Amino acid sequence: MGEIVGAGLLAHVPTIVLPEATRRELNDGKEISLVTGLRELREEVFSTLDYDTVVVLDSHWATTVEFVVTAHARRAGLFTSEELPRGMCRMPYDFPGDPELAHSVASFAGAHGTWITPIDDPYLPIYYATTNLWKYLGEGLPDKRWVSIGVCQTGDMEDHLRLGRALADGIAAVGRKVVLIASGALSHTFWPLRELRAHEASDPSHIFTPEARAADLERIGWFREGRHDLVLETMPEFRRYKPEAGFGHYLMMAGALGEERCTAPARQYGEYENSIGTGQALLWFDRPRDGWAAAPASLGGEHA
Repeated sequence: MGEIVGAGLLAHVPTIVLPEATRRELNDGKEISLVTGLRELREEVFSTLDYDTVVVLDSHWATTVEFVVTAHARRAGLFTSEELPRGMCRMPYDFPGDPELAHSVASFAGAHGTWITPIDDPYLPIYYATTNLWKYLGEGLPDKRWVSIGVCQTGDMEDHLRLGRALADGIAAVGRKVVLIASGALSHTFWPLRELRAHEASDPSHIFTPEARAADLERIGWFREGRHDLVLETMPEFRRYKPEAGFGHYLMMAGALGEERCTAPARQYGEYENSIGTGQALLWFDRPRDGWAAAPASLGGEHA
């Protein structure tokens, strides 16, 4: 029987793939901690954990009439971002997919009252919410499969939780050991164009509003305490601060981990940081000994 062996709510900001000199120039001469945090996460988790497949819940991939899961045997090519082609240009990617898992997840759509389609079209676009994290966490691990699932722009909170439930069932049915990555931000309002160059440093003082920063930090605190129930209960309040993709990436992950019954605490890698107004963090959830929905609540903390 398959299982989810780890999960993360991870930032994928374009800055992380810029040259180091450019990163430091934008950040008052300092390295951004998202970079060092991802390197530590790679060393401590992705290079040591026993897993078969990474499933990226991709906040940049928006579908409309259904959820879509990639079903390619392999994805390879060069990625140039339509959003930021100057900074993300002809970036190579090459990794195996997991068609069996994709079809298994889709087969549980009806049982959970939703719509999921596996697609293996070689021309299907790929997004940097997947490729940027693969660059740090997957490149050089050629036996690890990577699959992406998009958010659905017509779906609400319940729809994204249903996708997560189907995902958990699909994983269990094919016997895979899977890592989930909810790839996306917390609050997500950019500074206007004529102002944003004054707000490129990673210091949280540059978050778009103090209220958005406070909402992000409150939720990071809850995640570190394993209080997924509070995060889910207060989603209407959090939406005031425009979480990326409606926080659909996290909601899909939560649906797979047991929703409000999940009490897995987060380990934070790096610091809470700004990206031109938006709130970014790297939060990792280890699989509790007794399973995702049966762990006792406890305080999380900085990684060891």
